[in-house]
Parts: sequence; structure tokens; C-alpha cells
Amino acid sequence: MTKMLFVSLPVADLTASIAFYEALGFERNPQLCDDTGACMVWSEAIQVMLITHAKWRTLTQRPFPPAGTCASMLSLAMDSRDAVDAMNRAAAAHGRQADVNPPEDLGFMYSRDLADPDRHMWGIVWMDPAAMSTAQEG
Repeated sequence: MTKMLFVSLPVADLTASIAFYEALGFERNPQLCDDTGACMVWSEAIQVMLITHAKWRTLTQRPFPPAGTCASMLSLAMDSRDAVDAMNRAAAAHGRQADVNPPEDLGFMYSRDLADPDRHMWGIVWMDPAAMSTAQEG
């Protein structure tokens, strides 16, 4: 079996969260969707489960992080700098916070961070494959 990553995120408004993730390029898997959650597919190996607060409470009683805090940041690798910028623009166009941290440009790596409707942090990253090959050889 292929190793896969399922990230589960509690969301306040499932419909708004689905629309946001679709705007970023995720696709909904209707087989794993109902009125309490939605599976959003990034790739064959990475899927994000958006779960309503009510359903989340059946999974754990641990408290939600306080507003203004960040418990984690997930990162997605993109094919180009332009793709990083496009995803950041899509987040901003859908009323969410783009560039929650200053953009980082190291030449061989470029990243911008955004927050989803529930303030879950995402790092959007491009790395130059040629620079990575050179770094691994040295």
C-alpha cells in the first residue's frame, strides 16, 4: 500500500472551508464527504480532512488552540515560484490571510505562508531542483 498522509483540521464553517480549499487547487473526494466533514485531495498521497467542530468533539475533548496562536504549520511543495504566488493570491481573493509571515526568497527556495478560514497555517514552497541536486552532491 502507498504511504499516505491524512491531515485532519477542525473547521467552523464546512461549506466555506470546502470552497477555500477548492480555490487553492484541492479536489473534493465525494466518497469521504458528508455534512460533518469533507476529504480534500491534494495528491494521491496527501489528503486533508475538514471536520466540523461538532464532529471533532466526538474525536477528542482537547481544547482548540486560542485565537491568535499557531499549533502547527503544514507546507505544500509547488512546481514554480509562479505557482506559489498564484496560491497566495487565491487565498487572498477568497477573503483569507495571505502572507501571514514575510515571504522568504533564498534564491534556491521561495516560500509564502497563508491561513485558511480557521487560521490553520500553510507554507507554500518552491525549491529549485537543480540547486537541491547540487546541495546533495556536495
